[in-house]
Amino acid sequence: MTRFLQASVPLSLSSLSKRLSLSSSTRLQLRSFCCKMSSDSQPLTQSITLPSQLTEPVEIVAAPNISHSEFRSAIDSSLFKQWLKNMESENGVLYGGALSLRRVLIQGVDMFGKRIGFLKFVADVFDKETGKKVPGIVFARGPAVAVLILLDSEDKTYAVLTEQVRIPVGRVILELPAGMLGDEKGDFLGTAIREVEEETGICLKKEDMVDLTAFLNQSTGGRIFPSPGGCDEEISLFLYRGQVNKEIIEQLQGKETGLREHGELIKVCVVPYEKLWCMTADAKVLAAIALYEMAKKEGLLPHLKA
Repeated sequence: MTRFLQASVPLSLSSLSKRLSLSSSTRLQLRSFCCKMSSDSQPLTQSITLPSQLTEPVEIVAAPNISHSEFRSAIDSSLFKQWLKNMESENGVLYGGALSLRRVLIQGVDMFGKRIGFLKFVADVFDKETGKKVPGIVFARGPAVAVLILLDSEDKTYAVLTEQVRIPVGRVILELPAGMLGDEKGDFLGTAIREVEEETGICLKKEDMVDLTAFLNQSTGGRIFPSPGGCDEEISLFLYRGQVNKEIIEQLQGKETGLREHGELIKVCVVPYEKLWCMTADAKVLAAIALYEMAKKEGLLPHLKA
């Protein structure tokens, strides 16, 4: 779910330098910043140094369509900082020194209010042994959450989905209640509960939620990557199981929800769980089913409360 939140954008170079400071393991050093905007000027550029390649500064360049403020906001965004952090993590592509990041071209910036919602860039990463460039087109949108809601009613289990208009695929899709994290606090569980209420009208409690992705091996980071070949999105999948009477199922079916002022056209759809696997092609649904069934098989799920 798209959120329009406000975030301040620093205008001074000193402020920019401070906000570019990350943790000690991912600290960037500001080298140069070209701010000329005339038609015959050189592109906007900035050089940074990563701890993993201290002798190889990384050049950040703005495409001609990117404004000065967009360029600065992109570099200062949590999306870009988290991508760099991932690159240098223990499982990151720069860890060990076999690959080298030389250049990043910022191509697109989509604002959600005053914060960056989507970021498009190309990273030039090279294999040091072969000298070949590794594919590095990135669509950054950050972390998200989704919730598998299972309701038992009269000896039958139902799944609660949302029917949404999805312009990128040109279709109306049945999918799990889901949404993007709207800030840098990383409150995955809180975001999941809020999204469920906004998209279905169901109010859940934190203590009743189960993090399905937490059952994944620790090396995975405990989240799923639906399209790692081009997008950085990582999703936490949660489970809620409850018992309701038949009237609740009937009230939910076809209920119109969502933030209409933000253009969200959402309708609740309740389907039998036994048919869920073939009712939609939503990757979140299919991943949630797999995690739920395996966790149940391994005895990892808490007992359902009456």
